Amino acid sequence: MMLILEAYFKNYPARRKVAEFLFENGLSVKNGKIYLKDVEIPISELARAIGVNRKIIYHTTEYIEKTYPLKLIFERLNPLPSLIDVAPLMGWEVLEIEVEKDNYEAAFGDVMRILAESNVPVMEVFGRNLREETSKIFIVIDGTLPVDTFAKIKNIKGFKRLILRTPEKEKEKLVCNYCEVKYCPKRVLLEKIANRSP
Repeated sequence: MMLILEAYFKNYPARRKVAEFLFENGLSVKNGKIYLKDVEIPISELARAIGVNRKIIYHTTEYIEKTYPLKLIFERLNPLPSLIDVAPLMGWEVLEIEVEKDNYEAAFGDVMRILAESNVPVMEVFGRNLREETSKIFIVIDGTLPVDTFAKIKNIKGFKRLILRTPEKEKEKLVCNYCEVKYCPKRVLLEKIANRSP
């Protein structure tokens, strides 16, 4: 998508900034107005959020509506609701797995297989494998990721990095070069064992 925006907005950097913001946030353009689903977004607030003046917003929407391929894309955009940011508040964990582009599909399948074999309850799955971006898989799970499952995920082909978001914020630890974990599952396990002993 970014290549399309680059092609159509190469001579208009400010308009491109607006178009990228609209795309990334799922805001649609219909009849010269900008919408979040069916709610019209005020141009002045949008301009302030993007850091451009209102005139740039008007020119961008006009250009999108006059350019048929852009119009087809932008009138169909919708935001994608997700549990990713809410999950830690609900007591769930979020796995953010970065994988190599060439192995995205296989890695995605391997991760889901590993979670199923480990009986990890999956609440939501979301993935992105766009050309210009890092390939990522986001998985919201109910409960805590078992240590052995964590180790299996690190060993899949194409694995680059894992970020584990958890409700236990005070246990931030960097586990290894590949993984950024908001707490170390091994440390939590050792703490539980230590707390049981007299």
